[in-house]
Amino acid sequence: MNQEAIYQEVTELLVKLFELDADQIKPESRLYEDLDLDSIDAVDMVVHLQKRSGKKIRPEDFKAVRTVQDVVDAVERLYQGS
Repeated sequence: MNQEAIYQEVTELLVKLFELDADQIKPESRLYEDLDLDSIDAVDMVVHLQKRSGKKIRPEDFKAVRTVQDVVDAVERLYQGS
């Protein structure tokens, strides 16, 4: 799965889960400051990404995630198995 497909999936997930406007979501959008997510929302998002990918996401992989692009990069690493 390439970055564009992952970005699209993450955007759709954010819109669906948190009722965000897709126009608000950009790669540089900060999850907490710009999109008003909290830590519970972040956990919720990780759970949904695990279900969609069928892969286990380690919490440490998401500790440094701050932006939408960070999420995309973490999911891409997951698919690559690193």
